[in-house]
Amino acid sequence: MDQALILDGKKIAQEIKSDLKIRVTALKKLGIRPRLSIILIGSHPPSLIYVANKEKSCKEVGIEVEVIRLREEATHLQVVNIIKGLNENPAVHGIILQLPVPRHLDAAALIDLINPQKDVDGLTPSNLGRLIAGNPLFIPATPAGILELLHRYSINTTGKRTVIIGRGQLVGKPLANLLLLKGEPGDATVIIAHSKTSDLTSICKLAEILIVAIGKPNFITGDMLNEGVVVIDAGINRTPQGIKGDVHYESAVSKSKAITPVPGGVGPMTVAMLLVNTVRSAEMNYSDIK
Repeated sequence: MDQALILDGKKIAQEIKSDLKIRVTALKKLGIRPRLSIILIGSHPPSLIYVANKEKSCKEVGIEVEVIRLREEATHLQVVNIIKGLNENPAVHGIILQLPVPRHLDAAALIDLINPQKDVDGLTPSNLGRLIAGNPLFIPATPAGILELLHRYSINTTGKRTVIIGRGQLVGKPLANLLLLKGEPGDATVIIAHSKTSDLTSICKLAEILIVAIGKPNFITGDMLNEGVVVIDAGINRTPQGIKGDVHYESAVSKSKAITPVPGGVGPMTVAMLLVNTVRSAEMNYSDIK
């Protein structure tokens, strides 16, 4: 078959950032300075890298960014008080609780405290409920990035057998609901597979679009795929051989019509869509106070 189309998330993310710079400049002329606050608890190595990437990207487009760094031993009450303060601060447009949090803290309870209008990760029960109802306020960044990547490369989801491997709250579940919505970028025929799915290869071979988000390096291999599949790899795994996706790229690329590389595929899109949500929040804030 023809050589696979490489879905270049890094390139598309730069295009999105260029557009955001214009929107941020326009907001600043109106006296609105988009601002993102990130709560980072402890020193989980991947989280340090993710937060540094978010800081760098915010500064690129002119979003003010504040990282609130707490010790691993931070108490539930300390984090609650910080979230309440950010909720009440009109200068803050986006709040992120960097996940994972230390085991002694209840991430779900803390996320539930974030003002849904500042929940730029789209993870509060209110925002997830709106997403399922088909009226999302903020779409979680990785699902949003995947859908935007498909859109930018004119990959139609209508009627397509779309297999999602992974049922997590950050990617699998919200993405499945978005792909089921009526109209673009939905109308897909969605199948979700997970750790208890039997005969995963047979499920994978049904896919016209395969989206993998399980956090296991090189788990999906080329022999599990049908010819001409579109492969979206949302995995970012640190291995002795470097950053690897959940899909074994070298064996999958020859079977694929289109495929995302790792790194440089879904990862940059996730950060870009987080910035989009932050700027949208600032724009909505301006509309509210106008």
